[in-house]
Amino acid sequence: MAENTFSSSGADVIARQIEVQPESSLRSQAQLDDFYDIERTVSSIVAGDYKRIALQFSDELLHDSVPIYRRLKAGIGSGRELYVLADTSYGSCCVDEVAAQHVDADAMVHYGYACMSKTSRLPVIYVFGKKKIDVDDCATQVAALFAGKAAALRFDVGYAHEAENIATALRTVLNVPVEYQQLELVAFPSTDLPSYPEAETIVYVGGESLGLTNLLITHSQSTVISYDPTTQSARIESSRSNRLLMRRYVAVQKARDADVFGILVGTLGVASYLPLIKHLRALLARAHKKSYTISVGKLNPAKLANFMEVECFVLVACPENSLVEAKEFLRPIITPFELEVALQAEQSWTGRYVLDFGKLLAESANVEEQLEPVDGEDPDRPRFSLVTGKYRRAKRYGEPATAVDPSPGSASSSSVVLRNQETTVALADSAGAHFFQERTFRGLETRLGQDAPGVLEQGRSGIAKGYADDHE
Repeated sequence: MAENTFSSSGADVIARQIEVQPESSLRSQAQLDDFYDIERTVSSIVAGDYKRIALQFSDELLHDSVPIYRRLKAGIGSGRELYVLADTSYGSCCVDEVAAQHVDADAMVHYGYACMSKTSRLPVIYVFGKKKIDVDDCATQVAALFAGKAAALRFDVGYAHEAENIATALRTVLNVPVEYQQLELVAFPSTDLPSYPEAETIVYVGGESLGLTNLLITHSQSTVISYDPTTQSARIESSRSNRLLMRRYVAVQKARDADVFGILVGTLGVASYLPLIKHLRALLARAHKKSYTISVGKLNPAKLANFMEVECFVLVACPENSLVEAKEFLRPIITPFELEVALQAEQSWTGRYVLDFGKLLAESANVEEQLEPVDGEDPDRPRFSLVTGKYRRAKRYGEPATAVDPSPGSASSSSVVLRNQETTVALADSAGAHFFQERTFRGLETRLGQDAPGVLEQGRSGIAKGYADDHE
């Protein structure tokens, strides 16, 4: 079979063999058992009498999935099935209950970093791993920066096995009370999340992560001292809180100028996500804003760029994935709490920040009262934009329909928009119609009957492993 420069059967690519070099840092069987808590995991599965168990790994731990599967399979005995989830629907820190339901799992084992969000369907066995830390060095370096009367200890879940030792060392060196919450290794859908104590000073043990970022932004009034066990360095992080809040404040101001919102579904496993989406829809409808509910899986700029009429996105996700720096995105992405702030009649923000779904829903009554218009206030009055420095008149969606005068000279003739030559029209309450009307490019013209059809040609045949060209 002849081949030219620009055409080939592709058989050589399919048949090519690639040598894979095994990792040099493979753990021994004893190290695997200890790091991944094989014995505890087997005991939890047997004690719960679970029959179909899904194993969820983060990307950096997926290479250990096969030996872990074999060790667990040997321990749980016959009559139980294990399934390794190849990919997660959203962030790997969240328990992917949707993927687990595809195999009818009645329990899950989550490996690696976890956001510890409350689940809604399945019991979860958490295996955080055991990261190394020099407890004495941690206490010594934190003591050099500490200046308070009490402290609260927060940590990356990978250091949960050393939490008691870290707290004891800090109490000894600092000579002050140090409070912390031990994480639940087995969580059920009805289990409440741990309530962390409020303290003037918070000691965080772990490296740069979304967990640290969320801690800074939700505890902006506290002094945060972080210790990174990898670099064995400590520093005061509180100066970063102001910069984070300033960037979020800019996003809130952009949201105030938006009239069309897209509610992004960023989780299907965190409890209360459905009531929160319903609450956001009600808030936007009450403020006469247009809203669309969109589920796109993992976010990227290309996906969201398809929704050009949306002026601002609201991300409903776990606290670890709620804050998205929208530098690469065309539109700003805000959190549900930031939406509530943006919809308030008066611009006021004390710096308080909430990412927990339960707290947002519990405070929803107070938010609705703040959205009530001031007596005698004209809802159509121009509003000043801090982003553009100009006055703008907001669009109001969901208003009662009024009669439309179709005459060309009437002021309301723009209430319908001509979409094509078949006189299909769109209502003015449609955000898509408004966006289409303002576009300068409205698509290519159809040339029905003006261009001759192309000649049909015979293409390749066969299967993907080796196509047969049409020329010999």
